[in-house]
Amino acid sequence: MQGDTHESGWMRWCSRSRAINNVPKAQLSSGNVVMLFRAFLIALACAFTALPARADVYPDRPIRMIVPFAPGGGTDVLARIIAQKLYEKWGQPVVIDNQPGASGGIGTRAAMNAAPDGYTLLMASTGALMAAASAIGGEGAFDVSRYLSPITVAAAPPYLLVVNPKLPASSAADLIRISKEKPESLTFGSSGVGAASHLSGVLFESEAGIRMLHIPYKGTGPGVTDLLAGRIDVMFAPGPVVQPFVQAGQLKAIGVTDIARSQFWPEVPTISESGLRGYESVGWFGLLAPAKTPSDIIKQINEAVVAIMQSKDFRDHLAVLGAEPKPQTPEEFGRYINADVAKWTKLVKDNDIKLPGAR
Repeated sequence: MQGDTHESGWMRWCSRSRAINNVPKAQLSSGNVVMLFRAFLIALACAFTALPARADVYPDRPIRMIVPFAPGGGTDVLARIIAQKLYEKWGQPVVIDNQPGASGGIGTRAAMNAAPDGYTLLMASTGALMAAASAIGGEGAFDVSRYLSPITVAAAPPYLLVVNPKLPASSAADLIRISKEKPESLTFGSSGVGAASHLSGVLFESEAGIRMLHIPYKGTGPGVTDLLAGRIDVMFAPGPVVQPFVQAGQLKAIGVTDIARSQFWPEVPTISESGLRGYESVGWFGLLAPAKTPSDIIKQINEAVVAIMQSKDFRDHLAVLGAEPKPQTPEEFGRYINADVAKWTKLVKDNDIKLPGAR
């Protein structure tokens, strides 16, 4: 509110300066001359504040990075790592602004509506862009460049397909066989409707020609708890979350959702190689800005983040998330997002899934 009041007062001064400039010369006194001079200086300042952001002076003030999820999750952790590294590089604070809700749609739409000056960034994910795209609606294919300026993907970690040890399945092929023998007898949990863990399961069902009973939870943790207790059979879960239970023999990891094996779980086959050829589902995290942010500023941020991604400590942080750095140019990232949203949008439509916030 203070910022709004300050801005309104500033605009009133700018308007006043324009009015004084129109005073006829015959009406000018010595006092008016002083006021005119002051108004001239204010008008000059107004003109400079209207200039678009320039890459050669960017950034010259703090930057806000919106995270459309609550603190503590994978998106938030990654955002804070990048924010700290950008601060070290630029000397300007990068302030995290958590705006959770609607599966990431609320914070994503806030970034879409922000000024395109490079001082608002968005650390988004697969689910957040899906939520925003479904809320926007409209005809034709989703084009991210209409709403946001892609910068780069920061990571694209796969999920682990894990089952309760009591389930007699040691591979994706076993899981498909069991489900076909007893249709809809298996239950799979997720962190919520429309979440990547949910859509990964729906994609598996769709491509395998099976049907499992979906049990949505309010987060990954409660779902894993029920999986450990045997109240559900299957989950597509973040690797680092379930790895301790896999190592302890409390869960079985029977597949990786990436198209290639992960360096973090090299002994676990991909779902593609163990029963469902071509299956791929990764949950990317990426940095974006409002649409029409100047391309030279987008390029500068991209180069800074890509350089950060090459550092050992950043790679070590990603390893905690079960991810490897996969830098892209803004153009490559834009194409990646559009293809990813198209893939999941078709899946959602074909399976009549109602996403949170969808029209």
